[in-house]
Amino acid sequence: MSLEHAGIQPTLSVGEVARRSGVSVSALHFYESKGLISSSRTAGNQRRYARDVLRRVAVIRVAQRVGIALADIEAALASLPPASAPSRADWERMSALWRSDLDERITQLQKLRDSLDDCIGCGCLSIDRCRLRNPYDELGNKGPGPQRLWVKHKGEHGIPASGNPESAER
Repeated sequence: MSLEHAGIQPTLSVGEVARRSGVSVSALHFYESKGLISSSRTAGNQRRYARDVLRRVAVIRVAQRVGIALADIEAALASLPPASAPSRADWERMSALWRSDLDERITQLQKLRDSLDDCIGCGCLSIDRCRLRNPYDELGNKGPGPQRLWVKHKGEHGIPASGNPESAER
């Protein structure tokens, strides 16, 4: 049974997409101007969106929420077929583009969470064991940023060839 026979319109208006996705109409227009989503136009020049745009908008919103840059979102969505609903294999290929970056972000967030747990429980009563302590600014010579909290890539400043970042901190 086709969508029309089931009483379901094959395309959605911009207002329907906004309501169903929880995204403002202006955000949808912005996404379209950046090439993240696309629409067709009616004879009356109204935007009409294929129903699969709801999935694309959901991916955009979640990706933005976890800090993925709009340019990276655009590149990933460009790997999907533009004129038809993406298949499961299409989505799997797209998600593979982000997998290592997301794993790295998860590791970074876990390290931050665990370090904060230690700080909250510590109350600086055991300063000699503090993981964030930096007497005499020793870490200033290792480069910019939070040296003890970064999750670094192999070969990046501070990571020895062995790939063990812990040995780089000592």
